[in-house]
Amino acid sequence: MKINKFLFATFLLFLSLTTTAQESRKEIDANPCLAGSNYLAYPGPLQKSYTPAPAGYKPFYLSHYGRHGSRYLIGKNDYDKPCEVLAHADSLGMLTPLGKKTLREIRILRDEARGRDGELTLRGAEQHKAIARRMIHNFPEVFAGKTNIDARSTVVIRCILSMENALQQLLVLNPELNIRHDASYHDMYYMNLNDPEIEKIKKEALNNPVLQAFEERHEHHDRLMNSLFTSEDYWKKNVDAKSLNRKLFALACNMQSTDLRDSINLFPLFTKDELYDCWQQSNAWWYVEYGPAKISQGRVPYSQRNLLRNIIETADSCIRLPHPGATLRYGHDTMVMPLTCLMDLDGLGEPIVNKKDTTVDDLEALDDRGWLDYRIFPMACNIQLVFYRRNMDDKDILVKILRNENEARLPIPSDCAPYYHWKDVREYWERKLK
Repeated sequence: MKINKFLFATFLLFLSLTTTAQESRKEIDANPCLAGSNYLAYPGPLQKSYTPAPAGYKPFYLSHYGRHGSRYLIGKNDYDKPCEVLAHADSLGMLTPLGKKTLREIRILRDEARGRDGELTLRGAEQHKAIARRMIHNFPEVFAGKTNIDARSTVVIRCILSMENALQQLLVLNPELNIRHDASYHDMYYMNLNDPEIEKIKKEALNNPVLQAFEERHEHHDRLMNSLFTSEDYWKKNVDAKSLNRKLFALACNMQSTDLRDSINLFPLFTKDELYDCWQQSNAWWYVEYGPAKISQGRVPYSQRNLLRNIIETADSCIRLPHPGATLRYGHDTMVMPLTCLMDLDGLGEPIVNKKDTTVDDLEALDDRGWLDYRIFPMACNIQLVFYRRNMDDKDILVKILRNENEARLPIPSDCAPYYHWKDVREYWERKLK
């Protein structure tokens, strides 16, 4: 009996997503760092080897968009506010021994991060060096000889430094590369588009009762507050417990980005159930604010329409050249997540809806149905399009897409998945953009 290759591949994709989703609680229990969502330090590719290209096809061009590497938290309040709250309680004799210990550790974190608001950490720099090394190792034909590398960054310093660390590594491995790199507001219309209409939709979505009810069901901070403060009456009257809980959770999750990660661990403040609940809140928030959610009208992925058009148009121009090299772009998680959805990679462009009412998002089913934000946009997350052909005159260009350096699937028929015919991929994306 013949089996339709596309349907079989789709079935395997669904099966893998379902299996992964059922394991999300076990994964977070085993590795609390995963609860960090977008704070997760880049884990590197999960896939150990790639599917061989069809006979005769060789890689010749690579197009990329990547997030900056691991960074410090953004906003002084992320460090200062929990310090102030705990220090004030300590001055009144209202901290338990655990509260005092937590205050000492947070002060150390604050001092290390002083003057480094949102900046790239050393670990973030190393992440991009490693990704660059794997690019050349995996696709040496793309980077061979005196080929051209065109690199662009948003104007944010952590993105610029991520780009520079990657480019330095490429030059170490091939000093002949001809590199052009830039970071300019001239490119921000596609590198980091600000769309007022979509921002309005996102703001309204935050007030959606479905999201608010979900967050309330998964908000459990009483035990932690009682372990930090000597008086329940005190913290209930004087502390914004929800805010403090979230800031402590953010500090715990972002520790993995810094050089202090081996000496301070804030995860023990939380039980496994509490960590999972905090992650579920974050997972749902990102799905609504940057994913394909019905709550946000499925519009947010289209915030990356200019970026996807740039990827398509640049690729069409480069594949006409005998040795086009690579186009590298460095930006943010808030581009990578909606771009992943707009491209429809690995089924992530489809909303997770209630099985009885497909007009409503089923936020409780996100992790059971494969929406795991830590798999989408850890620090240094990236999307790579690798183009293949048999020779310069070959009109049948193939493309393989890597999501965080793992082979991704598209909802497009292909006789050689995870390789797809570029004309089919371009047609599919252009139809969405229209």
